[in-house]
Amino acid sequence: MERYYQPEIETMSRDELRALQDERLVKQVKHVWDNVPYYRAKMEAKGVTPDDIKGVADLHKLPFVTKADLREAYPYGLMGKPKRECVRIHSTSGTTGKRVMAFYTQHDVDLWEDCCARALTAAGATSEDVCQVAYGYGLFTGGAGLHGGSHKVGCLTIPISSGNTERQIGFMQDLSSTILCCTPSYAAYLGETMKEMGLGPNDIPLKAGIFGAEAWSEEMRQDIQNTLGIKAYDIYGLTELSGPGVAFECSAQNGMHINEDHFIAEIIDPDTGEVLPEGSKGELVFTSITKEAFPLLRYRTRDICQLNYEPCSCGRTHVKMRKPMGRSDDMLIIRGVNVFPSQIETVLLNHGYAANYQIIVDRVNHSDTLEVRVEMTPEMFTDNLGAIDKRQKQLVEGLRSMLGLSAKVSLVAPKSIVRSEGKAVRIIDKRKI
Repeated sequence: MERYYQPEIETMSRDELRALQDERLVKQVKHVWDNVPYYRAKMEAKGVTPDDIKGVADLHKLPFVTKADLREAYPYGLMGKPKRECVRIHSTSGTTGKRVMAFYTQHDVDLWEDCCARALTAAGATSEDVCQVAYGYGLFTGGAGLHGGSHKVGCLTIPISSGNTERQIGFMQDLSSTILCCTPSYAAYLGETMKEMGLGPNDIPLKAGIFGAEAWSEEMRQDIQNTLGIKAYDIYGLTELSGPGVAFECSAQNGMHINEDHFIAEIIDPDTGEVLPEGSKGELVFTSITKEAFPLLRYRTRDICQLNYEPCSCGRTHVKMRKPMGRSDDMLIIRGVNVFPSQIETVLLNHGYAANYQIIVDRVNHSDTLEVRVEMTPEMFTDNLGAIDKRQKQLVEGLRSMLGLSAKVSLVAPKSIVRSEGKAVRIIDKRKI
């Protein structure tokens, strides 16, 4: 039987939900206008005032917020509450520029933890469970969000953070951990390490895992489920909006329910900014309608996906977002072809390879080159160069069929690609463009 953390909200009718969104959006626009001069200036430049926004139907009138705005307003320019009313800060890694800072009042933290509690409950967590949170803690939102959600559900919570893999496995066995929260690449690594230790799914009590913070394919999900003997659930979030828990997967495992009482989702054309019809594929845009300290309106996520409004078998009425098929800004354009790492991962897993790989893009004599370095499993590893060459050619053909372009494939020895305990480093783009 499906369980809910807040059933009166998670199963409310679409009409009730829209009325709640209308009310909260109007209030939020007024809050932003009154308290965020940076965003007020953007609204004025577009000729929009709070009086123009009567509900969700008017959302398209508001200007977008982008990551460039967040960097321009760094660090405090988009705060909606005075510092004395804020209790928490989180931040992105800042690998491509200034860090993005996000601020929280205690009310913001409480609502965020409720969203994470909904995700945990959907994955089967109860007060009888032991939840091992192996996301990183600190400025990264993963550890803090699932930790707080675990407390709200009443789980016995292990704030183990990432790393020290053998200790992770030891804690699972000694403390009877039943729920695991971490990145999918780290979950795969845990399973790989267990295998090396001579352990199988029956040697750990895990029943479910919540994995997010990086892209992963359906094939990788099946691999993790088989290796760890669990049901693997997806979760979606952005530091800019709060962190994990913006959307989460239910037992149906065919899309993530967006917490629409807190976040309004739109799909736009990434080139024109035009709102696309229901069911279209495009860029995901979120408006936060309950966040006090960092209230972003029409934030462009750059994630490419679709929304699914069909009724869900789990009984939740909130719209589902499909797993993002890539990002409009992280998407690789190679010789004029759009390439998403998830497409490459699908080919590799379909051919029986583990999920440890690297994509290396370069430019030689004014032409793009694509190399995929793939780690062989111990069973595949051989000094028979003919066998390796045959396998490489199979992958070259599989990638050509999927991507529509040729790639060099290099099969490398097991364990030769550096493991990541956080987000996996998949792409190395050496082009000076």
